[in-house]
Amino acid sequence: MNEFRVLRDPLLALETYFGFSGLREGQDQVVQAVLEGKDALVVMPTGGGKSLCYQLPAICREGVTLVVSPLIALMKDQVDALEQKGIPATMINSSLSMQEQRERLHKMREGLYKLVYVAPERFGQPGFRRALAEVEIDLVAIDEAHCLSQWGHDFRPDYLKLGYAMNELGNPQLLALTATATPKVREDILSHLPMHDPEVIVRGFARENLHFHITPCDTNKEKFKKLHEIVRTGKTGIVYCTTRKKVELVYEELCNLGINAIAYHAGMDDNAREEAQNKFISKEADVAVATNAFGMGIDRDDVRFVAHFEIPGSVEAYYQEAGRAGRDGDDASCDLLFNHADLRTQEFFIEGANPGFVFIVDLYEMLRKFCDAQTHELLWSMEEIATKMQCKNEMSVGSALAALARAGAIERFDVPGQRIRGTRILHPEWGAQHINIDAQAIIEKENRDRDKLKAMTSYAYSDGCRQQWILQYFGEGDSEPCGHCDQCAGMDGYTAEELGPQETEIVRKALSGIARASYRNRDGQWEGRWGKVKIIQMLKGAKTQDILKTSLPRLSTYGILSDMTEDALKQLFQSLKLAGYLRTCGAERPMLTISKRGHDAMMGREPVRMIWPLARKTPARVLAPSVTSTRGGPTRPRFNNARPDFGVFDEELFGKLKDLRRELAEEYHLRPYMVFHNSTLEALARLKPTTREGAMNIHGIGAGKADKYLDDFLELIAEHEGV
Repeated sequence: MNEFRVLRDPLLALETYFGFSGLREGQDQVVQAVLEGKDALVVMPTGGGKSLCYQLPAICREGVTLVVSPLIALMKDQVDALEQKGIPATMINSSLSMQEQRERLHKMREGLYKLVYVAPERFGQPGFRRALAEVEIDLVAIDEAHCLSQWGHDFRPDYLKLGYAMNELGNPQLLALTATATPKVREDILSHLPMHDPEVIVRGFARENLHFHITPCDTNKEKFKKLHEIVRTGKTGIVYCTTRKKVELVYEELCNLGINAIAYHAGMDDNAREEAQNKFISKEADVAVATNAFGMGIDRDDVRFVAHFEIPGSVEAYYQEAGRAGRDGDDASCDLLFNHADLRTQEFFIEGANPGFVFIVDLYEMLRKFCDAQTHELLWSMEEIATKMQCKNEMSVGSALAALARAGAIERFDVPGQRIRGTRILHPEWGAQHINIDAQAIIEKENRDRDKLKAMTSYAYSDGCRQQWILQYFGEGDSEPCGHCDQCAGMDGYTAEELGPQETEIVRKALSGIARASYRNRDGQWEGRWGKVKIIQMLKGAKTQDILKTSLPRLSTYGILSDMTEDALKQLFQSLKLAGYLRTCGAERPMLTISKRGHDAMMGREPVRMIWPLARKTPARVLAPSVTSTRGGPTRPRFNNARPDFGVFDEELFGKLKDLRRELAEEYHLRPYMVFHNSTLEALARLKPTTREGAMNIHGIGAGKADKYLDDFLELIAEHEGV
């Protein structure tokens, strides 16, 4: 490829540098928002093409795009891929020497890179932030933005430094991207970032080519039997395990079967992990057996299955990992081998990740007591510290040390020639009462972690459409059944239809009974109190001792469907689940309640549309998909064929705007970007607003700057356009 040049036409740049003729669904909306100078929060599923959403605008504009990414391996892969395409890119992280970092910062100031990848930890260094202040940053793309939120599944405190850093940099245009963000996480992300009227773009989480299955397994023997079947059928895939020990066990089992597999977990050294990862990505190995350490940045398009050997700790983590299957658009299976006993492992992890305020304080005092009197250092391993603290869960020690480090009480450091990390007391004069740790926040985090596990357990026990349940969890409450998960397959041959008055009355009675056996939390969401069996008995008006000793007979809906058999009610509940009117919650045992959609149906706000289970006559499809794949399931087109209207960039106008900015910067003794960023001028040159109202939608034009500078720019645009 010839020397890089900025191409203002996004579709021309897309074809020239990436070889694509069009953008995927959702990508066009994001690219347009960025080019129009808007801040945006983008939620796209794994494999949805998030990287292109900032890479493409970067090569269509002047200036530098800064990409915040949490993984060095992911940075390297993306930088290598961009360089191969002739796009100047680099990364700045801890894998480089100080000299290399300084050289790349210098080249960045010289404008020799279009994209620069950095880790969030960099923003905690004042020297790095000062160096960035000398660079015109066009766009900051924050990948894995859920790490900003304590409600997210992978919260990282270093991400919280980004808001402050953006203010220091003059609030450049922001693009936050994530694959797993519930409505609450989205809200949290937006609260932490200084975004101006951001556009929130949620590309549907539905992956029509993924087939979700849950297999109850009482023993490991049953799990291995099912796993053998999955591997034989799918041939290429990933098996996720919760512990390193289990990874080794499953890996050995698959190798004994002649499967070309690799093992991957955090207990392996860096070289071994990199070798294993490269072997899988390069397709030298067929199956990867791994912990969740094998996660972000793993991109292989022909993964035909993702199997979870044990239940993960959250729906977010589960769906992100499952989403690594079927990135080529062809059918793939996502299997969870569920044993309730596996929840104990996740409970152990929660305990380890949340040691409690008292434990953290006690640990700090122990460190003060036994550290070296001169250096204030302690060269003990985690195991030694855990033994001294009489703690059975070594994870608790690591979590407590991390909390103390975040509070500025200690720092951890590498010990040359040893495989342990030392601990240094930073303020020996501090007693425990001087440490700034929020005890209430610790409690809230543990509660959030437990709520996430409860939600994952509810999913495992659910008996409606698997994908529909997941979509409802992520806030897409109006989704239809997928038609090909294990639950939908059980209803195969029957069609969903709008019910008549008689059937609708039965449904509303059932929903009313379930609602009265539930309660509403402070967010307005229905929560269950009883399991399916008890609710069915209540609707029938059962007079067993188990029912009579509860509060259920006192409900107004007690016996409201007494003329129906228990089996008929079970079938009705299954159809209601499949239609998205019911949901299951609770961790210890599944509790039944109504969904938002079920509430609307109960109140008569929408017609009831579902498979009527009591009068099945004509076999038909579960749903009528608009597009059918050759492999039998509904699918979406890979690319959006409609040509997006990105607006025509006016190069001449852009030059005039830059000249005006330079004049104003000299007048006010400012750096040019402190008047308006390049991204703001580029949006003005593309949209050409002639009114204040039209211009104020562009990022970087707040009320203060508008009052000071905007009129001059609007006058210039009007003059240029002959208005």
